[in-house]
Amino acid sequence: MEVNSTSVRLWICINGEILSYGMNMHPTLEFVMKPLKETLRVVKEARYRTTIHSDQGWHYQHRKWVQTLKEHKVFQSMSRKGNCLDNSPMENFFGLLKQEMYYGESLRTYEELKRDIESYIHYYNNQRIKQKLAGMSPVQYRLHTNQLAA
Repeated sequence: MEVNSTSVRLWICINGEILSYGMNMHPTLEFVMKPLKETLRVVKEARYRTTIHSDQGWHYQHRKWVQTLKEHKVFQSMSRKGNCLDNSPMENFFGLLKQEMYYGESLRTYEELKRDIESYIHYYNNQRIKQKLAGMSPVQYRLHTNQLAA
């Protein structure tokens, strides 16, 4: 997502929870590797196959990115050109983010935008309820389902 010349990358879990994210003025390889490593620490105990969906950006085709996924036994799913269905949970989140905190607002400095996006992610994960999650936020739903499984 390009917002006021700022790049944002997020990693989302099956319950819609944002696991990790990064923001930068320029899309470097380290920009995507740092949140990936943070995400891999979170999902390392996953009982099921972990899949990362992405677009065809150069950094997702980079040898270091692909090798890191292989080392952690993560399946890479990359949408075809013009087809964002694999990446639809992220596209949906970006749509909500823009609609709920960005559209109609005046341009911001990078620091203001970063602070506002970080605040929105916290709200989204911990307070914003979803009907498909039985009226719970993503974090509440994860905690609830973990209790049921115990």
